[in-house]
Amino acid sequence: MKYFKKINGERVYLSPVHSDDAEKYARWLSDPEVSDYHGMSHDVITVMYEESWIKENSKSSRNYFFGIVKSENDELIGNIGFMNVEHIHRTATVGIFIGDTENRSKGYGTEAMKLMVGYGFDVLNLNNIKLNVFSFNERAVKSYKKAGFKEYGRRRQAYYLNGKYYDIISMDILREEFYGKN
Repeated sequence: MKYFKKINGERVYLSPVHSDDAEKYARWLSDPEVSDYHGMSHDVITVMYEESWIKENSKSSRNYFFGIVKSENDELIGNIGFMNVEHIHRTATVGIFIGDTENRSKGYGTEAMKLMVGYGFDVLNLNNIKLNVFSFNERAVKSYKKAGFKEYGRRRQAYYLNGKYYDIISMDILREEFYGKN
């Protein structure tokens, strides 16, 4: 699979998603380490479902999804994207995952998030980008804070997983904060 360097970073770049990667995405999203952390534990993700999802979400002007690709070897390692882009209000929701365990906790996700946020502010003219994260996902919370996100709310005991309730933490970042004007 050939990837396109739409948004370039030091160690990763972001490439438009491609339906040829549906099998890889289905495998990742079937892994409890990925699905549990994204509220998808109850979903059954098939290759056919992923192919359909990629095609449908690639058509919408309210969604922008990219594969996260390592620059050194052009290996697809994850996915990042904006959902629910509101061009009038200049807001969006961002989501991300790194697929295989060996690529986690190495800074790839933080770099990809900074690239995506920059794209949102510079290219899409957004002013506020938000995300939700589960309280047990401490690695992600740390990464989001490194990318400049701040907690603005918490929905207590709103996510049930494996016999326990967890909080949903809401975080966001403003254009002025990303560029250090605040």
